[in-house]
Amino acid sequence: MGLSRPGKYGADVSHLNLHKTFAIPHGGGGPGAGPIGVRAHLAPFLPSHPVMPGTNHATSFGSVSAAPYGNAGVLPISWSMIKMLGPEGLRHSSEIAILNANYMRKRLDGYYQILYTGSHGMCAHEFIIDIRPFKKTCGIGALDVAKRLMDYGFHAPTMSWPVPDTLMIEPTESEAKSELDRYCDALISIREEISAIENGYVSKIDNVLKNAPHTMESVLFGEWDHAYSRKKATFPAPWQHNGNKFWPTASRLDDTFGDKNLICSCPPMSSYR
Repeated sequence: MGLSRPGKYGADVSHLNLHKTFAIPHGGGGPGAGPIGVRAHLAPFLPSHPVMPGTNHATSFGSVSAAPYGNAGVLPISWSMIKMLGPEGLRHSSEIAILNANYMRKRLDGYYQILYTGSHGMCAHEFIIDIRPFKKTCGIGALDVAKRLMDYGFHAPTMSWPVPDTLMIEPTESEAKSELDRYCDALISIREEISAIENGYVSKIDNVLKNAPHTMESVLFGEWDHAYSRKKATFPAPWQHNGNKFWPTASRLDDTFGDKNLICSCPPMSSYR
């Protein structure tokens, strides 16, 4: 976005993700959008469409959903952003996104292993922190860190992609430095919680990460049989004491079980009689 030309990379196909870079939402599954560009020698193999003259090549494999206009309900957002920012604004957005990512990378370096940095230790607009070493030392994985972030008031970043059991953080150009620091502070605090488990001060089974996230109901009602306090579970960060507390609505779920065991929530056929 003002800094490089994908067409100059030498690839035959380039998928341009519009999330983040061109203002399209990404978290929670979308709505996604992203054009796919190909070199001229591949054009005859692109999808055809009856409303697009010249696309019905003999080698085309027919129409494909969302071609040729893409996600028409989402793309006006990207168009508006491009028109409002202009070339200089788009380039500046790229530069700020890269600066933000490298600021966070630098703050977290020494607490987490950073993967795939350049020859000077720098990253682009995103960076990957490796959680895999903790699996060996104390049984903590990326899912545990992701769930614990909810207790700090944050949604987890991209998890286990493109490397399993890692977290990929892309802060974007729109976040203030105070928010970047708050996120880093949360991850550094979580790293200290992991260290307590590694050093044997805290149980590998009953700890704030394995039991995260902690809901209001789990803290206020019933017996509290954990070795750590309710305060440690639910108010781990200083900024949460000024009324800025986000409460997770559900505790730990077995995500894999839900994916593999589908349950129909629709009414039974008898209700339609």
